[in-house]
Amino acid sequence: MSRILVVDDELSMREVLEIFFLNEGHDVDTAPDGAAGVARLHEQEYDLVITDLRMPRTHGLVVLEQCRALYPETPVIVMTAYASTETAIEAMKMGAYDYFTKPFKLEAVQAVIDKALERRRLVRENRKLRAELDGRARRGGGIIGRSRAMNQVMDLVRRVARTRTNVLILGESGTGKELVARAVHEASERANEPFLVVNCAAIPENLLESELFGHRKGTFTGATQDKEGLFKAAHGGTLLLDEIGEMPLGMQVKLLRVLQERKIKAVGDVREVPVDVRVIAATNRDLEAEVKAGRFREDLYYRLNVISIDLPPLRARPTDIPLLAHHFLRKYAREFDKRITEITPEAMQRLLKYDYSGNVRELENILERAVALEEGPRITEHSLPPALRSTDTPAPGASAEAPGEVLPTVPADGLDLEAAVESFERGIIAQALERTGGRKKEAARLLGISFRSLRYRLDKLNMKDDE
Repeated sequence: MSRILVVDDELSMREVLEIFFLNEGHDVDTAPDGAAGVARLHEQEYDLVITDLRMPRTHGLVVLEQCRALYPETPVIVMTAYASTETAIEAMKMGAYDYFTKPFKLEAVQAVIDKALERRRLVRENRKLRAELDGRARRGGGIIGRSRAMNQVMDLVRRVARTRTNVLILGESGTGKELVARAVHEASERANEPFLVVNCAAIPENLLESELFGHRKGTFTGATQDKEGLFKAAHGGTLLLDEIGEMPLGMQVKLLRVLQERKIKAVGDVREVPVDVRVIAATNRDLEAEVKAGRFREDLYYRLNVISIDLPPLRARPTDIPLLAHHFLRKYAREFDKRITEITPEAMQRLLKYDYSGNVRELENILERAVALEEGPRITEHSLPPALRSTDTPAPGASAEAPGEVLPTVPADGLDLEAAVESFERGIIAQALERTGGRKKEAARLLGISFRSLRYRLDKLNMKDDE
């Protein structure tokens, strides 16, 4: 339901529009002249303003100007029985969304009205999203991390956001791929336009084309009306194709054409419509391997992979675990109205030692459970799930990754923890590669990590093949 203001000195026009909008389920206010319309605007905000141009006392262009000054995001449609090219151009230059020439049939202009209201709804939702993201950032939310790996990711996000090119986000489930995609959108020039997400794995193949490109009424059973696809709805903004690796080959061909031509064709339509959408794709699959296996088109892979952002798994950035854990602690303490303010060192040690196959999402679930069940003021070892408590705590001076290895002694004047951890990791990986004769897949198996994780670490540590 939207709130609409109709400004017109003709009583019959006000009544016709008021009845029409009330029947559509909207709230309607009317004003008999421009001055009354401006007064209404100073009282409250509207989702749509429709104003006549030629009125006594105050011209409709003044109503338009006042609305644009007070509420820049509210669309204004102007009406005139004295149509002229100059008047229409002047109104459009001042920011009018569209104009109608009297007399007009409501059926003929309804599509324009519906589009204006839909635009307003999307702008409102994006404003709410930005406020939410800003609030999360102020509370330490959003993309959280102080590790070198996450600093590199955020630096790449900032640089990518300034471009208009497609982006491919890679990473295991739960690493925050959608959050990174939102960050790219919010830092770009498209931030005021829609950000839409579609999970390619969650929609049946026979419905995916309609979901992306729309369909025409009567095209298939159940198509009782025209439907606007996500590409059209995201026009001017960003569309995240999540789990792109699950997209059927037939749809991959159609997506490739859209990326090349920047045009879409709804199911059952013969016309192609241009769209301006930034596509961000995300997957937890190894798309290179999928291409070699014939399950993913090579040309689409290169079209999507103009710039790639590889999100590290949580186990590859342990220095971020305390920061994330305290963020989730504060989040769920507020949500459950509990006065829990800290995590004991013993509990934190358990959190640091855990492997997190579900990554950040799993850590969040662990903290949500702990806060929900804890009745005291602190998260202790006993607050954590049994899977975390059942693991043995490493003995002092022993490494969790390599039992029996003695950690360096902390000098009196301190040390660079990041550098020490990096040096240790470099040495262990070098030993594994030496033992396997440089065979990376075998080295990854020895280290208990995936081949992709090993490649990520080699790149992060800048370890060349000859090392």
